[in-house]
Amino acid sequence: MRGVFLAAGIALALSILLTPYLIRFFARQGFGQEIRADGPQSHQSKRGTPTMGGVAILLAIWVGYLGSHAFTGEPITASALLVLFLTTALGVVGFVDDFLKIRRQRNLGLNKTSKIVGQVLTATIFGVLALRFANSRNLTPASDSLSFVRDITVLSFGLIGFVILCNLIVAAWSNAVNLTDGLDGLAAGTSAMVLGTYVIICFWQFRNSCAVLASAGCYEVRDPLDVGLVAAAAMGGCIGFLWWNASPARIFMGDTGSLALGGLLAGLSMVTHTELLLVVIGGVFVVEALSVSLQIVVFRTARRRLFRMAPFHHHFELAGWAETTVIIRFWLLAAMCAAMGLGIFYSEWLGAAAGT
Repeated sequence: MRGVFLAAGIALALSILLTPYLIRFFARQGFGQEIRADGPQSHQSKRGTPTMGGVAILLAIWVGYLGSHAFTGEPITASALLVLFLTTALGVVGFVDDFLKIRRQRNLGLNKTSKIVGQVLTATIFGVLALRFANSRNLTPASDSLSFVRDITVLSFGLIGFVILCNLIVAAWSNAVNLTDGLDGLAAGTSAMVLGTYVIICFWQFRNSCAVLASAGCYEVRDPLDVGLVAAAAMGGCIGFLWWNASPARIFMGDTGSLALGGLLAGLSMVTHTELLLVVIGGVFVVEALSVSLQIVVFRTARRRLFRMAPFHHHFELAGWAETTVIIRFWLLAAMCAAMGLGIFYSEWLGAAAGT
């Protein structure tokens, strides 16, 4: 447990202290955010705010994780490294996208094909490697079965099927977090709550893993505590970044941060065997992504708009809600989704431990 606090504390401190330097550096370099011309007019005043702040979150995650290991002396595991790889690789894709937006002075970075290629390549490498590196108990970092709180064994896909599933999960979550990142602090605050939930889940799986406690209801997962260190470091990084990103934001995370955090959530769900449970825990991200999909479908079929603007948070802005009101209410929804997911996770364990 000490390692979890160390990872979160180191990442929090680094993120808070590093972000102001990034703000000044990016401002001097002219790395300012371009704003959608068709977005809410109130957002036009944000043009030129430094972006690519996700760099601070990524550095905080790595330093928090490695710093925790340096203090505790615990071994680094394959599961955690794979999640870190997925997070960092998607962060690099986002960084290139942000850089091109700045260079072209338009809110258009990588084209869709290039971004998809980057996501597919990253997810495929993760999916293949996640079914390798079996430990002494023949457990790999991920399972080829779809999972809710545990594996749904009738839904096993094999290597190729799992790689396809992995691509779908990574694309869904990286884009969902990216779409949510439209208001000051919305994505960072929501991500911190989801990551905090995963810290608890990972620690609970560690305390009740079959390697530690061979009893009914134990979890057949590999390296849950070390994965929890990654989640804790990411939570600390998001909270530290939120200090400077809260409304009115002095820096945006950009695609560098949003794609990285989406990949992180996808990776955490796969190595903890909770892919479907993440739909509940990250309910705000799901609603945001669905709002965009529904808006497109309704407009193409009925030639009318379902919402004033998508993603969903812009609908409330155009309805007259203040930006801070939208953010705080969405944070409340995120907290409720996280609590509901954690409640489902715990109640399932109670039922499994009782043998029901």
